Amino acid sequence: MCGLDCSTFSIFSRERGYIMTKESEEIKQMREDLLNQLIEQNKFGKHFESLVEDYINLEKLKRKIQRDIDKNGLRVKVMTGNGFESEKPNESVQNILKVNGQQLKILQDLELKEPSQTPKEGAGDDLL
Repeated sequence: MCGLDCSTFSIFSRERGYIMTKESEEIKQMREDLLNQLIEQNKFGKHFESLVEDYINLEKLKRKIQRDIDKNGLRVKVMTGNGFESEKPNESVQNILKVNGQQLKILQDLELKEPSQTPKEGAGDDLL
């Protein structure tokens, strides 16, 4: 095993240890942002933490579904019962909408904003 929680992070072995992928770093940043928003609202407890984890798990699922859509497209080819090939809508398209809806409900229930991506230095319009 990798020595870390491999279900949470995508780990690549290097000669001198482990590094996290960009995606797992984004997920970690989202989790921290949501938890910080809860702290700012004085919302503490396992219930709130559990809802944040649900949001994070849905985000991971949404990313997997998006990869399926990117790989297979909006329509997929299937073999019918009588041996003919036909196309049908990719079920992942509907699934990603449902997952996104659940994420929005969690944010509404917690009265939180969407997790922000921290801007890189010098990346914004700084007015002096």
